[in-house]
Amino acid sequence: MTRHARPAPPATTSTARCRPMLALVLLAALSVGACAGFAPVQAWEKGTLARPEMTFEDDRLDAAFQEHTYNSKEGAAGGAGVGGGGCGCN
Repeated sequence: MTRHARPAPPATTSTARCRPMLALVLLAALSVGACAGFAPVQAWEKGTLARPEMTFEDDRLDAAFQEHTYNSKEGAAGGAGVGGGGCGCN
């Protein structure tokens, strides 16, 4: 009677388990590195960004209605816009 050796269990090393995490960290580092190359907005470009079509809300009437509803629910008005007058003192 001959004994057959049991097959060895599959090798699971710590590097095999860490590969997805390493790939995620590498992807995050590359994403941050790609964003670092963007230049800040210059003064002459700010007029383009201030056009009405560059706003986040599509419909001004709908945005005003949503702000009115929010203020009615909260019991306080204001605070939805940007503070300050451009001088840097909020």
